[in-house]
Amino acid sequence: MARRYDSSIVLLLVGFGWLTLASFIGLGTLIGLILGAPMPPWVRPAHAHASLVGGVLQMVLGGFLGIVSSPTAGRLSSHQTHPLTLLAMNGGTAAMLIGFWLRHSLVVGAAGLLVAGASLRIIQILWTRSKHAPSSNPGRPYYTVSFLALLGSLVCAGALSLSGFDRFHGYARLAHIHLGVLGFVVLIIVGAMHDLLPRILHVPLAGPGLSRVVLVGMPLGVAGLIGGFLSGSVPIELAAGGLLLVTGGLYALNQIRTWLASPHRNHATSDHVLIGTFFLILTVILGLFVGINSLSTPPVMPIGTLHVVAYTHMTFIGLIMNTAMGFLCHQIPFLLAASRVSSNKKRAPYQQRLTVIMDRWRAAQIGSLNLGTMGLAVVAALTWNVPLSSTSVRLALWMSAGLLLVSVVLFLVKLAMAWGAHPDEPADVSS
Repeated sequence: MARRYDSSIVLLLVGFGWLTLASFIGLGTLIGLILGAPMPPWVRPAHAHASLVGGVLQMVLGGFLGIVSSPTAGRLSSHQTHPLTLLAMNGGTAAMLIGFWLRHSLVVGAAGLLVAGASLRIIQILWTRSKHAPSSNPGRPYYTVSFLALLGSLVCAGALSLSGFDRFHGYARLAHIHLGVLGFVVLIIVGAMHDLLPRILHVPLAGPGLSRVVLVGMPLGVAGLIGGFLSGSVPIELAAGGLLLVTGGLYALNQIRTWLASPHRNHATSDHVLIGTFFLILTVILGLFVGINSLSTPPVMPIGTLHVVAYTHMTFIGLIMNTAMGFLCHQIPFLLAASRVSSNKKRAPYQQRLTVIMDRWRAAQIGSLNLGTMGLAVVAALTWNVPLSSTSVRLALWMSAGLLLVSVVLFLVKLAMAWGAHPDEPADVSS
């Protein structure tokens, strides 16, 4: 009989599959841009939505499902697997990409409604189960703000698909993007890491007081930044960015102190999380520079499409991809062991074996991901001094793309190895 897995595992793995597909599309788009063979216009929104809707949204929902209710080996009901919800989520995502390809806004809107319905169903399940789950550090009010931002982003997406809202298209698009990326994704990551990092490192969070400041200041900074974008006020954007820099710095300090207090620091998960935090701070700093640069006319430093791509991908790859990989390194061994082994005595050794697999090639996989991400910044910076068609720009592009591909392939191989490592197999002592 085929084994059924809890929907949290399915959401995490399928979500990472979408994220991987989006990464390949994005690299192809970047290579085409620099080589003078740009992709069709619909590819860009398809890349963004495959990444954020198919990938990040599913992984966030799957991660929370895994945290609030652990699966029980061999006794999964259809209620736990939620097949129709999973089908709606992924079918809606695929239909959305087809809608972009066809340039048919109503198809995109209908697909978005399907994804929104599936997301709200999972959020309703999370809300119900969280009442019986141990309280986490951020708590339900903080996550409520994040999920309300997601709801606001979905509403704006629906407005964008209706031609009657053409007058407000620019505002709806700005709100849709920033509520989704900043209000939902970034706040969710910051909140979840307050609970996850201490659990990984087996130590309490170093500064509970700093944590409270971050969990209040970060949403306020995000709200101010979105307000500045919508009003077109650079001073408001800079003030909100300053608040985000301060709270982000406190967040990073708390993470580093927690990491230093732990004797269990040699894990891919904690490495990914801490490097993701570095990119979060770097993105805020770069955003402040961009805002200050725009105050002069003409700007001191000209900002083109490639510079915007490099800047945004400090967040999309540096923060989001690092966090996604780090979370999977921790959660997949736990969920697979819980799903496949009913005996508590046998589960721990099997989970440890899976953790060893996910920690393999750590330096190569993490190093190539982040060197490749920084390579995008190098490619963009070179264009301030040399033409886009120059050998140095193209060399930096291929090196960056190659490093990113190496990292993704290594991680996919580790996921496949973990999935194929069954409890009845003998441990690989050479690992």
